[in-house]
Amino acid sequence: MKLHWHILVAIGFGIKRNWHIFLALIGGIIVGLLYPFQAGEATTFHEILLFIGQGFIKIIQMIVVPLVVSAIIVGIASLGDSRQVGKIGMKMVAYYALITLIAVVIGTTLALLFKPGKDFNPKIDARQSQMVQDKVEALKENTSKINVPALILSMLPGNAADPDAKAENQPDTIIFQALISLIIFGCAFASIGEMNRPVVSFFESVFAATMKVTDWIMIVATPGIFSLTAYYVAKAGFDTIKDLWLYASVILLGLFIQLLITYPVLLKLFSKIRVTSLYQAITEAMMVAFGTASSSATLPITIACCERRAGISSKICSFVLPLGATMNMDGTALFQSIAVIFIAQAYDIHLTPLMIVLIGLLAIVASSTSAGIPSAGLITLALIVQGSLKLSVEEIGQAYVLIFAIDRVLDMFRTLINVTSDAVVASLVAAGEGELDYEFLKNQEVWKEVV
Repeated sequence: MKLHWHILVAIGFGIKRNWHIFLALIGGIIVGLLYPFQAGEATTFHEILLFIGQGFIKIIQMIVVPLVVSAIIVGIASLGDSRQVGKIGMKMVAYYALITLIAVVIGTTLALLFKPGKDFNPKIDARQSQMVQDKVEALKENTSKINVPALILSMLPGNAADPDAKAENQPDTIIFQALISLIIFGCAFASIGEMNRPVVSFFESVFAATMKVTDWIMIVATPGIFSLTAYYVAKAGFDTIKDLWLYASVILLGLFIQLLITYPVLLKLFSKIRVTSLYQAITEAMMVAFGTASSSATLPITIACCERRAGISSKICSFVLPLGATMNMDGTALFQSIAVIFIAQAYDIHLTPLMIVLIGLLAIVASSTSAGIPSAGLITLALIVQGSLKLSVEEIGQAYVLIFAIDRVLDMFRTLINVTSDAVVASLVAAGEGELDYEFLKNQEVWKEVV
């Protein structure tokens, strides 16, 4: 427990440096509980809060695309040798995969141990529950295969100008296609040497400009985060949270295990980084992630924290963090594995070991295709339910609505975990490549302002 207290104290010192954002979070929670929705409907006050909060997210998302494009191109091009790109890329993917796998194992274990959905079975319509059980039993007898080749092909980039291809592609696969295209062209720029300077210089200017715009945008961070937090706490309501306390508690327990045990152990095993120093350095990113529930919207702040305080080199940040904000969603994977098992328990579905493994594998895949926006995990959650239990959202609608009711509050916590995970992986990769300044990370007096 001593290490855990050290971590919490480190976060506390980080909060002390940025008390205005912390007060915005706490104030938003208090206001949300004091002024909940009336009869389930938003009042004018809540609509004003939503307007301010959405405005904040929109202006910060404005720079996400130019930031991601410029960061990946500059990051890969600055690595130079294509073999270096492959080496760092393999390390990054290995760390992301390991962290997500651990998250799914933790989530699945906790859901099976505490059974958060068992008390909801009496609240589910008996006829609907029986229909769902019959369908799943039929599935057990005749398990269909997932079309893996089609899934892989859908993620490969094609002709972007083809209208038929655009119509067929889903937003999540388009994100993967764009990332793969950027990585390929980044490697190409890295391999042609000095001939890349005009293009790379252009993207370096774009990257520097986006970071400057980030500094300007963070001036309105306090009212934006306050409004978002207050609105969604008011929407969920205390009664709903109370009814789902076990489900919410299991998810939060799993997320805190990731934060207080998984990340510190990985940092201890694979680097000499002090977890307390790293958490202090990225506290601003953690708080903004909590307030916005968007890893994409938090990306500029994450990069700024890692470069200006964590001592991670720009080329590692530019390569690892943008990809992590899109692909690395271990907090989402943990939530999804618990949520699907919660649904199965609510409908009194007996899960076989094979089905549990399938839920875990699909959670890993689905979380990595979740967009870095609020509640994107709910969309891909439907894919896991369909893929593992062959049930539609309509068929498990009663349980899905319950999950949806408090998702935005839980989404804040899992986004905090997702963003922290990105910074942990970036620091691990940087440490392994000699691209991390340990003295800079330890010396808070030389840290630059982020917010």
